[in-house]
Amino acid sequence: MKKFLFLLIFNFYAINTFAHIEHYNNLKKIEMEIFRNGEIVGYNYYFFKNEQDQTIITNQFKFKVTFVGKTLFEVEGYGEEIHISDKLISYKSKTIQNKKNKFVNLNYNPKKNKYDIEGSSYTGEASLENVVGNWWSHKILQTNSYISPISGSINEQVVTFIGKETINLYGKDYETEHFKLSSKNNQLREDERLNFDIWIEKKSSMILKVSYSYLGDWEYRLKFFE
Repeated sequence: MKKFLFLLIFNFYAINTFAHIEHYNNLKKIEMEIFRNGEIVGYNYYFFKNEQDQTIITNQFKFKVTFVGKTLFEVEGYGEEIHISDKLISYKSKTIQNKKNKFVNLNYNPKKNKYDIEGSSYTGEASLENVVGNWWSHKILQTNSYISPISGSINEQVVTFIGKETINLYGKDYETEHFKLSSKNNQLREDERLNFDIWIEKKSSMILKVSYSYLGDWEYRLKFFE
């Protein structure tokens, strides 16, 4: 189940083409719709609040898949990230996945210069090279490992640049750069492996679309931002 809960050796080409959180200073909201087999099953929203050098990003997401009147899986959650001057200071989330509670409490430890994590899947320390694996930030494509926004687990990844592509979303064409995100450990079970395709618009640094296949064909599509 980890695979479709977001996320995840990088190419220096991508590292040098994007800015960091300063690029999102003027954002107020990002709306993504979640599709499975071409049908809308949920949403993923991000809200931004900027105060001087502090940025607070809250995340709300929910999706539900049913078959013949029965719920196959259902996920709903809320998270909050706090950044100060492009540095992640804290992240907290609560998620209900198929009636099971999952959580993350992450805080920056200035004495150790590391993250302290207490999560439903992992408790311990993490290097500052990790990012929280949310789809609002292109920094997920600039790291060798990320922290699960659902459970706090640390996942090693490989990101590969595929090429430049034009995609159409909601009747509008976008010039994008296409990346493949996969697990570094290819011995993981299929349901634990990362295998995402990600399209990002270079000029805005926005992730426009994410797709993967597991118990169906899934897509996260950027519908609106302001």
